[in-house]
Amino acid sequence: MSMTEPQWDGLVVGAHLATLDGAAGYGEITDGALGWHDGRITHVGRRADLPASPERLAREVIQADGWITPGLIDCHTHLVFAGDRAREFELRLQGASYEEIARAGGGIASTVKATREADEDELLRQSLPRAQALVASGATTLEIKSGYGLDLDNERKMLRVARRIGERLGVTVRTTYLAAHALPTEFAGNSDGYINAAVQWLPQLHSEGLVDAVDAFCEGIGFTPGQTRRMFEAARALGVPVKLHADQLSDLGGGALAAAFDGLSADHVEHTSVDSVRAMAGHGTVAVLLPGAFHVLRETKLPPLDAFREHGVAMAVATDCNPGTSPLLSMRQAMQLASTHFRLTPEEALRGATTHAARALGFNDRGALRVGARADFVCWNLRHPSELCYWLGGQLTHGVFAGGRQVA
Repeated sequence: MSMTEPQWDGLVVGAHLATLDGAAGYGEITDGALGWHDGRITHVGRRADLPASPERLAREVIQADGWITPGLIDCHTHLVFAGDRAREFELRLQGASYEEIARAGGGIASTVKATREADEDELLRQSLPRAQALVASGATTLEIKSGYGLDLDNERKMLRVARRIGERLGVTVRTTYLAAHALPTEFAGNSDGYINAAVQWLPQLHSEGLVDAVDAFCEGIGFTPGQTRRMFEAARALGVPVKLHADQLSDLGGGALAAAFDGLSADHVEHTSVDSVRAMAGHGTVAVLLPGAFHVLRETKLPPLDAFREHGVAMAVATDCNPGTSPLLSMRQAMQLASTHFRLTPEEALRGATTHAARALGFNDRGALRVGARADFVCWNLRHPSELCYWLGGQLTHGVFAGGRQVA
């Protein structure tokens, strides 16, 4: 490297690094140095081991303290929608049942109605602040699902808004086609007919560059394993990876079904059986834990956490940001809830929000601080990474970087 002209775009020095570059531990480097160029990490190590003075190495040098971690990855969200369901939350607390709320026009049908009525710009206007909140909490990669349109035009609209959010905020957005989320009123009593239609929409949306993965809600109040399989077969024909809302309310073998299609992830998984856990382990399917929904719904059935650990199934953590069951706008709060409800250690929660979340989206270029990885990282005002799961609320970030650019 020539020392006459700085070769890196940026360099942060002074903070401790939690590299997560290894099978266990935080991968701590004290008094660290993190360099990047063209959106990729070029140096990870101690400041004392830099080959030259920082000013000779990088065009921008940032003096920092606290800790730096990989950027957080929210691998399961439904953040594109119109309206809200705060009133339903209040009604549930007053004793109203889900069925009573639905009969009064609430539930997912109300979100579908509001989302269909909003044009694309209005949908972006309402959804963007939610994404901004997640980025401010340290997220540099977001997964965003469709599933509140439930017809071709409105599913397309949702996916287009998701793409625009990534462009607007300068972060990576992975789009997931979730038409198999609920049955729209125009297909009442005809779930097979609806799945046929949703399967037909998929190739067109994929050809428009709007689909990175396919998901389904496989549940008694959603779609059957057989209907889910049809959707996944259509995805496989296009070479599109799959994910699954699996075993949230009952054990329909969702974890094993996702694994049978080499699924990236099975999400929720509170009722997943040990047989499904073994299948997930055999196919590298990540278990995505969603403690926000567990918390809001006041669930008591824990995911099979010990079985996941025993069989080596990676556990990711995500917000499940949605208007009905997880109005959660902070990845750090998701990590805190995962520690509190699921008793993940702070290290497990951090890996779940970075390394394992990257796997749940099919990425191998992020989730750890290593040379060659995407320069997604967060500067935190911390004395130890365990504080990420310790504090309830508060603003701990003082710099969120995606591809080497500060985005929050």
